[in-house]
Amino acid sequence: MGDFQRRKIINHMKLTVFYTCILFFFAGHTLVSAQISKVERQALTDLYNSTTGDEWTNSWNFNDQPETWHGVTISDNKVVEVNLNKNNLQGAIPASIGDLKHIEVLNLGFNKLTGELPIEVVKLKELKVLRLEMNRLKGSIPKTMGQLANLKELVLFNNMIEGQIPSNIGEASKLKVLNLSSNFLKGNLPASLEKLTNLRSLEVFGNKLTGTIEFDLGKLTKLSELVLAYNEFQGSAPGGLEKLEKLKFVQLQGNKFNSFEELKKLKMEGVATFDSDNMELNAKFDPTRAGLNAAKIKDSTETRMADTKFEKDN
Repeated sequence: MGDFQRRKIINHMKLTVFYTCILFFFAGHTLVSAQISKVERQALTDLYNSTTGDEWTNSWNFNDQPETWHGVTISDNKVVEVNLNKNNLQGAIPASIGDLKHIEVLNLGFNKLTGELPIEVVKLKELKVLRLEMNRLKGSIPKTMGQLANLKELVLFNNMIEGQIPSNIGEASKLKVLNLSSNFLKGNLPASLEKLTNLRSLEVFGNKLTGTIEFDLGKLTKLSELVLAYNEFQGSAPGGLEKLEKLKFVQLQGNKFNSFEELKKLKMEGVATFDSDNMELNAKFDPTRAGLNAAKIKDSTETRMADTKFEKDN
C-alpha cells in the first residue's frame, strides 16, 4: 500500500471518529435536555392549560425543550424556578403545582389568576420564594404554610384572600419578607410571628385584622419595615420597636389603638417614614435626621402605599 493510500485511509478514519463524536454529543445533549421528569413536565403543562397559556404574553412552545420555555429554570434535570410575573396568566393555579418537588422560586405575580391558592403548595419543601401578588385569588392561606421551612419570601398582597393568618406561620423560621397587605384577612396577628427573627419586612396593610398585639416585636431584631396600617387593631400600640436598630419604615395609622406609650420609647433617628394616629408622635418625626430629604420621603411613602393599595380591576 502506498503512502498516499495510507494517508487517505487514516484521514477517513479521523473523519469517521470526528463525526461519530459529534453524533454522540448531540445525542447526549438531547438526552440531557429530555431528563425533566414526566411528572414535572405534566405539572408545567397543567399550569399552561389552566391559565390560558395560548394567551400569555410569552407563551411556551411544547415542541421545544422545557429549559427554553419562558420563565422556567432547570438545574440537574429538575425544575427549580417558574417566573411568569406579568405574563397575562388567566385562570386558576392547578393542584398539580405541588408536583414540582424541587422548585425554589414560584413567581406568578401581577397576572389575573383566580380561584384559591391550592393547599398542595405546602408540598413544595424546597420553596424559598412564593410571589402571587396583584392577582384575584380567593380562599384562605393554607393552615400548614408554616411547614415550608425554607421559605424566605411570602408575598400575597392585592388579592381577595380571607380567613386568618396561619397560627404556625412562625415555624417558617427563614422568612425575610411577609407581605399580606390588601386582602380580607381577619383575626389576630399570630403570636408565633415573634419567632421570625430573620424577618426584614412585615406588611399587613389594609385587611380586617383585629385584637391586641401582645407579643414582643422587639424580638424581630432584623426588621426594617413594619406596616400595620388600616386594620382594626386595638389596645396599646405595639411595644418593643425601640429595640429595632434597623427599623426604617413604620406605618400604624388607621387602627383603634388607645395607647401610644410604648411608641414614645422609639428612637426616631434612623427612621425614614413614620405614621400613626398620634399627632404628638408624628410631630416628633423628622425624616431629615435619617439622612433623607422631604421629597424623597414623600415619594417613598406614596410608592409604598401604592404597592399595597387594593385594586379590584388589576
